[in-house]
Amino acid sequence: MELTIFGATGATGNCLTEQALAAGHEVTAVVRDPARLSVPAHPQLRVITADLMDPAAISPAVAGADAVLAAFGPRGTGPTTVLREGTRSVIEAMHKEGTRRLVAVSGSIVTDEGEGPAMRYLLKPLFRGTLLRHATADMRGAEDEIRQSGLDWTIMRPPRLTSGPASRAYRTAIDRNLPHGTTVSRADLAACMLAVLGDPATIHHHIGIAC
Repeated sequence: MELTIFGATGATGNCLTEQALAAGHEVTAVVRDPARLSVPAHPQLRVITADLMDPAAISPAVAGADAVLAAFGPRGTGPTTVLREGTRSVIEAMHKEGTRRLVAVSGSIVTDEGEGPAMRYLLKPLFRGTLLRHATADMRGAEDEIRQSGLDWTIMRPPRLTSGPASRAYRTAIDRNLPHGTTVSRADLAACMLAVLGDPATIHHHIGIAC
């Protein structure tokens, strides 16, 4: 497949790019600073330098793509709209170029569905009201943009991401989180994102993932 990856210089995007190339896909990595791309040069890798927030600048990157993978997101705990605005820009570019398949990363913090009592009534309300309130709002805003896009979308909702290796033993659930699912490796998240690309049963659904 021809894949376009946004957020390729991030930790999850790096895993995505490496795994996609290893699987034989043609990859277009959209980056703001090529110097930060840690993936070695590869005959099936094309790097485009563009501002994510400029739909006209990123449109050539999604032209002809079979699917787009969005692995960017907010950093830190301060006010942010980077995920919502970046997602809106990607959607606009995809509509312009006629590209329909989108797999995007959000977070399990946005919903309580599937959680046990401690997470649902204690921990998540605490974090959503304090450290993660801005990130949660940004994720929910981005999800709204995606659901209203008319694209063939899948939203990934991982919990806390770790730097562990791909275990291939991760769990998934449709439209709910996983009980006792507090972490997952970025490598496993990347593997799952690539796995759902060709699965029509995941279109217009949210995928909970955890180890």
